[in-house]
Amino acid sequence: MTPFTSVTGPAVPFMRANVDTDLIVRIERLTSLPKDQLGPYALESLRYLPDGTADPACPFNEPRFLNAPFVLAAENFGCGSSREGAVWALMCLGVRAVIAPSFGDIFFSNCFQNGVLPIRLPLDDIAALARQCADGASLTVDLTARTISAGDGAPQSFDVDATRREALLNGLDDIGLTLRDDAAIRAWQARDRVERAWAWRPVGA
Repeated sequence: MTPFTSVTGPAVPFMRANVDTDLIVRIERLTSLPKDQLGPYALESLRYLPDGTADPACPFNEPRFLNAPFVLAAENFGCGSSREGAVWALMCLGVRAVIAPSFGDIFFSNCFQNGVLPIRLPLDDIAALARQCADGASLTVDLTARTISAGDGAPQSFDVDATRREALLNGLDDIGLTLRDDAAIRAWQARDRVERAWAWRPVGA
């Protein structure tokens, strides 16, 4: 995964509640496309008109928000079915963090597994950020300091689980975190093969 330390860029004001994973990416797109080609199909029912042209009313299509690394959203973002592809699709749009009051639980976990930072903030605070960034002004999300900065305002702090924060800072998913202890795991296995030989099948058996 790409480490997340400090990221600066525009924030798309997408203040819509209950955005589910099917809206983020339709299931049939995940059966026929590799995950790095999902960008054109992310939020497609909102981004495109019936004739296939870009809908100018969709904030994701506004030039000042193209490839924006942040999405500002309302409650329950990423609810619905458990599809990791929803995170992949957003990543293909350039998204590195989603800021919302609450998230679907599985989407929330999938974000961390793919290098996307989900941040919980009160809705009023997110609405204030949306107003500050409405003209395309940049936000800075600093995971090291756990702060969000917009314009000349004071940095705003946010909470994040310590283990997940460490993983994002180092670009590690759960497997990567486990492999950091590879030497200790192998040492334990060697000891256990001696102490509990009955529990280990012979190699090749």
